[in-house]
Amino acid sequence: MFLKKMKGGSKMYKKILATFVILIVVCMSFAWAAQDQSSSSSGSGIDNGNEDQIIGGDKDEHGCLIAGGYSWNQTEEKCVKEWEIGEARYQNQEQVQNRAQVQDGEHMGEGGQMFRIETQENSRIKLESNGVKAECDCNMTQEKDQNRTKLKVTMSNGKNAEIKVMPDTASEKALERLRLKVCSFENNCSIELKEVGKGENTQLAYELKTQRKAKFLGLFGSKMQVKAQIAAENGEVIKIDKPWWAFLASEPAEE
Repeated sequence: MFLKKMKGGSKMYKKILATFVILIVVCMSFAWAAQDQSSSSSGSGIDNGNEDQIIGGDKDEHGCLIAGGYSWNQTEEKCVKEWEIGEARYQNQEQVQNRAQVQDGEHMGEGGQMFRIETQENSRIKLESNGVKAECDCNMTQEKDQNRTKLKVTMSNGKNAEIKVMPDTASEKALERLRLKVCSFENNCSIELKEVGKGENTQLAYELKTQRKAKFLGLFGSKMQVKAQIAAENGEVIKIDKPWWAFLASEPAEE
């Protein structure tokens, strides 16, 4: 009787052991299958989401995805893969050949207006029209179309800004908004062509700075520093800047 019980217990133990071994083998088989499927998907380069998530999100100062092979193209003004597009496919070759550093001397703009360019010793460029001068510390180039000259400036954000408004026009509009008659050495007035704004909002503008006569509280004669910014591409007034206390002062019209 005792031997029969021992034999019966041994058979039960073997059944349990066999079942346990089978379960282990099945679990390992599922694990290997899942690992093979993951390796296969990774190796084939299947895109199951955004490309940025696969190759990483490192970008340059223009927002171009470096790991994706993108770089900033100044002509297209966007991120491109240069080796896929090709130089001849995205640039107008005639414009590229005609574009060069500005040349000193008299020029005629697209609208027929005359202006003069003079390169300074400190690499600054002086732009003059109708006796009004504006200096620019910028990367200025020119394009020739017969006897007309188009001026462009490459800005810090990689975009190209065209100078369609000359200094005399910008100065006239700025003085009108500031209620001044002239911009001269006597009233410490200066005009500069420069970048204003930041990032994607950066634009090329004429900035006129001068002293404005005022009467503080309507009684005390004073002078305040004021400035106006005029867009070089369309002549729009970007900004008028005055001291915080200007609202307490009256500004009589200049004689």
